[in-house]
Amino acid sequence: GMLTNYKTIRQSIRRYRDLEAQSKDGTFDKLTKKEALERTREMDKLERSIGGIKDMGGLPDALFVIDVDHERIAIKEANKLGIPVIGVVDTNSNPDGVDFVIPGNDDAIRAIQIYVKAVADTCLESAQSGGAGADEFVEVSEEAAGTAPTAE
Repeated sequence: GMLTNYKTIRQSIRRYRDLEAQSKDGTFDKLTKKEALERTREMDKLERSIGGIKDMGGLPDALFVIDVDHERIAIKEANKLGIPVIGVVDTNSNPDGVDFVIPGNDDAIRAIQIYVKAVADTCLESAQSGGAGADEFVEVSEEAAGTAPTAE
């Protein structure tokens, strides 16, 4: 429930940032050992659960999913919130709920690396150029697409 429960997640992010600030400014040193240990453990727990999204400003503009079967709950949440879903759909997966289907193998590590690199590079290019407009079509160049392995 990270997407549909973002209000609570935002509070946890705020608490995590407060604990980080206290750790850096020396507030932990003024506490008893037990209190400092409790706060350190709380900070570690928050780091594990929300550390990857602590700098996210809000809900994402889109959701990119490698294994649509494994991430079915996230896809349902994104659909409920109207967030477009881009997903790699294997032959054994149901594409329902995925707005932009990328047919491909979601089990092979090399294939996953190629998908993630292509999406990450496109996101970085888009961010640097100011993003594509609503009516613009974004095309992947042959140079970027040429990194895919060929069958032998």
